[in-house]
Amino acid sequence: MPNCEPIMVRTVVPSGRYICSKGRKEILEAYLGTCVGVTLCDPRAGVGGLLHLLLPEPTAIDSAWRPEVYASSGMPLFIQQLCREGAAKENLEACLAGGALVGPLSQQDLDLDLGGRTAEVVERILREEKIPIRKSEIGGYFCCRLSLNLQNWEVDIAPTGISSASPDGTTFEKPTPQQLDQMVEGVSPIPQIALKIVRMISDQNCRFDAIAHEIMQDQVMTARVIRFCNSVFSGVRTRVDSIERALLIVGEKWLLQLIVGAAMEGFLSQKESGYSLCRGGLFHHSCGTAAVAKCLAQFTGKAAPDLAYTAGLLHDIGKVVLDQYVGAARSLFYRRLQVGDVDLIQAEAELFGMTHPEAGRRLALHWSIPENLVEAIQHHHQPDRAGVGSELTHLVYLADVIMSRFVVGQELEKQNSQAFASSLQKMALSVDRLPSLLDKVLCEMPASPWK
Repeated sequence: MPNCEPIMVRTVVPSGRYICSKGRKEILEAYLGTCVGVTLCDPRAGVGGLLHLLLPEPTAIDSAWRPEVYASSGMPLFIQQLCREGAAKENLEACLAGGALVGPLSQQDLDLDLGGRTAEVVERILREEKIPIRKSEIGGYFCCRLSLNLQNWEVDIAPTGISSASPDGTTFEKPTPQQLDQMVEGVSPIPQIALKIVRMISDQNCRFDAIAHEIMQDQVMTARVIRFCNSVFSGVRTRVDSIERALLIVGEKWLLQLIVGAAMEGFLSQKESGYSLCRGGLFHHSCGTAAVAKCLAQFTGKAAPDLAYTAGLLHDIGKVVLDQYVGAARSLFYRRLQVGDVDLIQAEAELFGMTHPEAGRRLALHWSIPENLVEAIQHHHQPDRAGVGSELTHLVYLADVIMSRFVVGQELEKQNSQAFASSLQKMALSVDRLPSLLDKVLCEMPASPWK
């Protein structure tokens, strides 16, 4: 008879969330950088779960409140939920991972040590609850994947990276300048309607009625926008079934942002190859950066939130140009990122002769994107070089650094945080306010980039 054993399902636990399970053939996973992951299981009761923590504890009473984000409040909730599922607290065993100092490091990374402080709170609560720690790999300088097999209760902690099936780069040839020029010119642009909206947002002249007819004539775009709206507002009883209904529910500005996002989903590769470490990784990183940039803009008042969101969506468009070269030299490229203080754009320049910000600048100019957005795309790794729209560039840089530290496992990335202090200063933020800033941004950043 054929083997009818059910396939083990892999479920990723997003940051600031936990999943508890009983009796399911499932592997829970969390991708951890600065974050701390905790598994708790009671094999006798067949109950276990994984908690993905972002921060040690709230910085202020008026902080945006999502208790699963913090070790101080998330751990008690996690333990209570496992006990409700049937676990006995005296039988629980814990495993910990994450809390890394993801390099290249700045003094702010060392001073804050958010991962180390989060781990300390977790360990204190486990001691108080008399729950033994079976395995712990906290700290270090690299991201990792924490996995819990809910069938045999095995816990695996492994570096994030690429599969052994990836090309080893031994036959890779560095592209010529002419080949790179051809790649830039050969990239299919996002739809003209999306480019028109980008220009409207840059000019702060967002009127949906100006492009309503064109949107409604594009059936593919309409279907994508409706799907995104229903995903974002999954708790709303009335489902979105038309652009008119979407406009009524989400409003004009947010609908325009969703339309640009829908276009970017088709533009950014959905494959698990090149820069992406998971299916759609490049797209989801861009959406997350957009959401964080929008929140930072609201927090600081230094840029229009819809403009910051759009800049976040577009910041990595240059990776589309270099993606095939990264795919051909993936193992070589990944190893280069693990050596010393080499960051992403240094590795790109060395191996490909062009960085993704420069490729993005060329694409943006080719598409006639407004200058302030071109600057944000070109300098989002080196914001101090920005001229026009420098505040927008600093916002995108900060958002990108936050994503690279707290939401890992989506794409190959190694963002240099050396400009973090100057970007905070540009935003009129002191280092002392950084914990409360992270508190607000990370709490308001949803598990889904579209919320």
